[in-house]
Amino acid sequence: MARSFEYYKKDVAEYLKTMFPRGCTVLDVGAGEGTYYDLLGDYFKTMDAVEIFEPNIDNYRLEDKYRNVYCNDIRRFKYGFYDIIIFGDVLEHLETIEAQKVLKYALERCRQVLVAVPYMYEQGEEEGNVHEIHLQADLTPEIMKARYPQLKLLIGNEEYGYYIKNNEFDKIK
Repeated sequence: MARSFEYYKKDVAEYLKTMFPRGCTVLDVGAGEGTYYDLLGDYFKTMDAVEIFEPNIDNYRLEDKYRNVYCNDIRRFKYGFYDIIIFGDVLEHLETIEAQKVLKYALERCRQVLVAVPYMYEQGEEEGNVHEIHLQADLTPEIMKARYPQLKLLIGNEEYGYYIKNNEFDKIK
């Protein structure tokens, strides 16, 4: 679905606004209906989007919101540095190894990453979009910690979690 759970969205937006100045660049991966632009676009003026499902770009008028909109698969999309990279409801749509590679690539190209995932959430194809299938429907806080040790939980509940860079992970390597 082009939208996600509403849990903590405003809290996370305020966190990012508190931690980063207005001039920061943001890449919204899996932009969907543009939820993160709607939350942050008035503050971060330089927001780009990557969206794999072309109808979302037109249906949600993403080109009217973001500076640049790339219709691309994040597993193959090459990009430069961004201050913040947002993966809002993206990792669960990728096989574990693919998600780990995508995340590693992103962490090398940003100051901060924000990853939002639903926990234990099965989902199939929706509205003709096969990219909506959850390939990691088994996610829990414990599984996130094991699969993605470079992330740490920022805020969450039993259904949904937001993760950021785990700077302690960098010290261990």
